[in-house]
Amino acid sequence: MHSHEAGTLLPLEYRGQRIAAYQTPAAQAQAVLMCLHGLASNASRWYEYLHHTELRSQCHLLAMDLRGHGRAMTYRAYSRQDWCDDLKQVLAQYALPGFLVGHSLGAQVALDYATRNPTQLAGLVLIDPVFPQALTGRLRRVARFRWLVRLATAFLRLPYRLGWRKPTYLYRDLHELDLNTRAFLADNPDKGIADLYMDPFADLKFMPLVNYLQDLYEVTRPLPELSVIHTPILVLLSSGASTSAVETNREILGMLPNCEVRNVDADHWLLTERPKEAREVIDTWIKSRLDMLAKVENTTTG
Repeated sequence: MHSHEAGTLLPLEYRGQRIAAYQTPAAQAQAVLMCLHGLASNASRWYEYLHHTELRSQCHLLAMDLRGHGRAMTYRAYSRQDWCDDLKQVLAQYALPGFLVGHSLGAQVALDYATRNPTQLAGLVLIDPVFPQALTGRLRRVARFRWLVRLATAFLRLPYRLGWRKPTYLYRDLHELDLNTRAFLADNPDKGIADLYMDPFADLKFMPLVNYLQDLYEVTRPLPELSVIHTPILVLLSSGASTSAVETNREILGMLPNCEVRNVDADHWLLTERPKEAREVIDTWIKSRLDMLAKVENTTTG
C-alpha cells in the first residue's frame, strides 16, 4: 500500500501552514472519522486501518499528518494548540458529527481538542493515551528535564529563522514498516517491539531533530482538565508498559465521566501488534454510536 491509497489530500491551509489531511469520502456518510498519529509518526500509520475498516460506507474517513510531520512539515515552532487549530479547520469542512481516533500523542490531541470543543464531537477512541504523570522509562526522564528540551528547540530553530537552508525529508511509509516489523518479530521472538519503535535515530532519518524534540516536549506537557469531557470515549489500553504505568493510566481514565476501557495484550503499538483486533473493537464501538445518533435523529424529526 502506498501513500496515494490514503485518499485525496484536502487543499487546506491555516495561517500560512499547509494542513495535510487525507480524505476517503463516503456517498451516504453519517459522520466524519479523523485518525491522529503519535510521536514522530505520520498519517500512514493509519493506512491499514483505513483500508480495511467496515466504516467506509458510513463515514468520511480522514487521517492527518500533524503539523511538523510528513507533508505538513514546518520548521516554525508549533504546539498541541496548533494541532487542535488545524484539526478544527479540517472538521469545519463537514456538517456532520465527528469522531476522533488517536494513538499515543494523537490521543492527547483528541483529548485536548475535546476540552476546547466539548459539544462538537460524537465520540473519542483513544489508543494508549499518554498522560505525563504516568510516564515511565525514557519519556519519564525527558519529562523531568523538559525545560532543557524547550531551550534546545529554541536554539535549534534559530538558524532556520535566520534563513538557513531547510533540508527535505522523505515521507515514511509506516504501513510498510508495520508489515516488516511483524515479520521480523515473528522470526525473532526474543526481540520486543519497543526495541524497534523507540529508536530516535531511525525516526530522525525522516524528520528534523528540532521537530522530534518538539514532539517530546508536547507529549510531556500536562493536559487540560479532563473531567469537562462528557463525550463518549472508548480506550484501548495495552498491557505493556514501554511508555506508561498501566495502573496509573487506569486511575486517570477513571476521572473521565463517560469512558469505557478495553484491555489488550500488546505493548503500546497496538495498530502494529494487533491491527485486526483493534479495528474490530473500534468499528463495533463507532457503529453502536452511529446507531444511537440515528435513533436520536429519528426521534427528533419523527
